[in-house]
Amino acid sequence: MGKEVTEGWVQAQGPLQRWLDHLVNSQLLWSAPLLTVLFATVVRCIIALNPYSGYATPPMFGDYEAQRHWMEITQHLPTWQWYRYELNWWGLDYPPLTAFHSWLCGIIGSKIDASMFALDTSRGLESMSSKMFMRCTVLVSEAIIYIPAVLTYCLIVHGSQGFRKKHIAAVLILMQPGLLMIDHGHFQFNSVMLGLTLWAVNAFLTGHWVVGSIFFCLSLLFKQMALYYAPAVFGYLLGQCLSDPNGWILFVKLGVTVILTFACLFSPWLSSLEDLQQVIHRIFPVARGLYEDKVANVWCTLNIFIKLRHMLSLTATVRLSLVVTLMAVIPITIHTMRSRSPQRFLYALVNSSLAFFLFSFQVHEKSILLPALPVTLLVLEEPLATHAFINTAMFSMYPLLKREDLVLPYFVTLILWNWLMGDVRHESGSLARHAISGMHMVFVAWYVADGFIAAPARYPDLYAVINAALSCGIFGLLFLYYMYRSFNLESQKLKVQ
Repeated sequence: MGKEVTEGWVQAQGPLQRWLDHLVNSQLLWSAPLLTVLFATVVRCIIALNPYSGYATPPMFGDYEAQRHWMEITQHLPTWQWYRYELNWWGLDYPPLTAFHSWLCGIIGSKIDASMFALDTSRGLESMSSKMFMRCTVLVSEAIIYIPAVLTYCLIVHGSQGFRKKHIAAVLILMQPGLLMIDHGHFQFNSVMLGLTLWAVNAFLTGHWVVGSIFFCLSLLFKQMALYYAPAVFGYLLGQCLSDPNGWILFVKLGVTVILTFACLFSPWLSSLEDLQQVIHRIFPVARGLYEDKVANVWCTLNIFIKLRHMLSLTATVRLSLVVTLMAVIPITIHTMRSRSPQRFLYALVNSSLAFFLFSFQVHEKSILLPALPVTLLVLEEPLATHAFINTAMFSMYPLLKREDLVLPYFVTLILWNWLMGDVRHESGSLARHAISGMHMVFVAWYVADGFIAAPARYPDLYAVINAALSCGIFGLLFLYYMYRSFNLESQKLKVQ
């Protein structure tokens, strides 16, 4: 369609290239999408055989029980009670679309076995049928929303560049190890939020502005963390409105679309201001503090040297993180608006979400999955940067996954993805490759030390702190790199369908 994105990718004969060559020689290229999806699904099913968050750990269990409990309460209680019922036992704290998704899953599960979601009496249930059904809800949700979005994106962006790029990109995006481990190991539904966001991206790249806005609103209404992308989306859409002679019409359409989409999903709570306030309070729980665990962002790393949480009040830390985050994302928004192009939009998604991860309030280590999506969308344009980012993202989540006995699938999926990447080359030359090799050596040294050398009794969290600080430093450098690339895209261009 005459639009462009950045190109910087050249790949040697890696495993994916050899696989595609074999399909061509066997006249089976038509089966590539089917084999891609089948391979991705088999890997997900194998990961799902492992433990999950909270497995056999009473009294609260973990994220698995939280998701199961939401399926329980949403089908048994009226909507006004969803965000009020037994808040000390995994109270619902995601937006309405998550609640309705939980309701649908719970209804289906109860028709299979009502005991899996019996009100109150099913708490902590870990029966084989329950675990199988819960794992299937993630697989099916991803198959309906996320996987088709990835295949569509690869067709839109790489479809005019030959069959190799399209299929290689699809495999690398679908096999992104962080999402595999968190959704199918740890247990969450991030693929739904990310899939809705990607459908919005697909719509924007093809000029379907209203449809894209609906999908992005649905992403926000599934998980509030999709706000990480909001500055990039806002800047891109506003730039389109300002560049179009009839942009005011589009602006009105987009505004009405956003209002109606939110009103529709929030409608059960709009009749009562108190109910609406309760939903918003649950979605944005600022009382938790600046951060909860060792996470690879600026505030946790800064805490090593300056104890901000002891020096400042809760309100002050909220304001501080808000100001710093806005300082980071406002230039991204303005640049995306003034120099609007599809390629800058993709980079803006990386920069906006990574800025939120580094500087915003109450960040969880799993939130790195938000910048990981646009990073992997650019995997063929930025192979070395993507390689460094995904490995660092996995490294930063290792303490979480280790606590849940997911070490074996962690390393298997990480090694598998690196193997699938094959041998990559980039114009940046050997310096960048040597730097990434050094980074990997440091990671390996940390893995060995964490596994075989006990931390000093005086510093029991030593390895977790080192992990967070090291990961934060690398994320910071990658943030600067992607910002630089966003402002210097004219030299390398690639046609998009």
